[in-house]
This record gives sequence, C-alpha cells and structure tokens, in this order.
Amino acid sequence: MYLDVLDLRNFYYRTQLGRVAQRGIRDRVMGLWPEAKGQTVVGFGFAVPLLRPYLGTARRVIGLMPGAQGVMPWPAGMENVSVLTEETSWPIETGMVDKLVLLHGLEPSDHQADLLEECWRVLGPGGRALFIVPARSGLWARTERTPFGFGRPYSANQLEAQLRRHSFVPEGAYSALFAPPSHKRFWLRTAGVWERAGRRLAPWLAGGVVMVEVSKQVYAPRKPGLKAAVARPLRALEGVAQPPALPSPRG
Repeated sequence: MYLDVLDLRNFYYRTQLGRVAQRGIRDRVMGLWPEAKGQTVVGFGFAVPLLRPYLGTARRVIGLMPGAQGVMPWPAGMENVSVLTEETSWPIETGMVDKLVLLHGLEPSDHQADLLEECWRVLGPGGRALFIVPARSGLWARTERTPFGFGRPYSANQLEAQLRRHSFVPEGAYSALFAPPSHKRFWLRTAGVWERAGRRLAPWLAGGVVMVEVSKQVYAPRKPGLKAAVARPLRALEGVAQPPALPSPRG
C-alpha cells in the first residue's frame, strides 16, 4: 500500500530528518551515477528528491508517481516533469530510458511482478536501474515515523534474487542511511559522520536502505536449425525409387 504523496512531501521537504535522509541517499546515488548528460532519467514512486542533480544536463527527466500515491508538481519554480501514472502501465515508450530509479516504489506495491516487468520494458539495452528499498536488518524499517517503516523490507540477497527472476543483471549492492531515524538534535547533527563511517564499515554496519544496481542485457538471438540443416542437406530426389538397370549390350 502506497503512502500519500503529501505525507512523503512533508517528510522529505519539511522535516530535518527527511532532509537528512534525502541527502544521505542522494549522495550515494550521485556516487554511482555522477552524470547523465544527454540521457533519459526516470524515477518511479517518490524518487524526485534524487533526480534534481540531473535536471541541468540530462536530455529528459521524468518523475512517475503511482495513482494510489498521488502526484505533486515538481520541481518547484521550474517546468513540471512529474506525471501521475498507472502502477504497471507507464506512458513511456519501450526501451526509452537510460537510467531508472525506484524509491518508495517497489516495497509498497501489491503487484511487484508486473511492476518489474514494466521496469524491464521501458529500460533500454544496456540501461541501468537502481532499486532502493528499506533494509530488513536496519533501524529505519522498524519505526513508522518515516516512510521506510511501510511496505516490505528486503535484504540485499532477497532483492537481487527477485530482480534476477525478472531478467535483470545485478551490478552491485550498497547501503545508505546509517544514522538512527531519530529527530533528536545530536543524531541529526552527526548524520554526515555516520554516513561516511557506514560506507567504510559496510556490510558490518547495517544501513537503513538497501540499494541494488542492475543492468538490462539483451543478447542477439541464436538461429535455431542452421547447424542441423548443414549437417543433413536436403536431397531433392530422396525417397524416389531408382529406375531398373538397363541390360548390357552383347558383343
């Protein structure tokens, strides 16, 4: 079940803890994908806080928000790029997307298999997708005071296995949000220290979210039957009775 878009907006843009979470995840995304010049970048769920760095250089940026969640205009003060969409039927042509980010998009879905098929459809050959979900062993999934306490949490192995079943190729698994999900001033002020330490100590120190990067690999189809056709060439007269031998002439 998706959270309401107003609750997500209020958390990420109007609370200090939400801004800490936004910064921690976005910095991790930028470390993986530092640029997207000339590319099409799409986010699904409530991924728009992670897309802002690409607005200036990407060919196109689109923020897809599922109907069950609702939509808000984004980015503020600029031309709107957010779109309300059906969860498993996106208004995007097949193979159009170079980079795809899901945040609060997979774990609350009741139709995850169909959603992943749609992700596969829109991603272009060689394209990359980043699935960001609550970590099963992290503190953020254990409280409902943040959006990460809703939906199905994952371990990295569980998420990778599910993505492989839908033909994605895992390229790496990462963590973020190492600071406790607390509104207390001490934890908020030291969040950057926790993030830097967590990246060095992962996987021994559990983060609040799991991030799995995948690619879409499309291989050239093999031509069946070619080898068999060469090994057994067609004989046009195969099966036709041979004519009787003529008597030899007498000398």
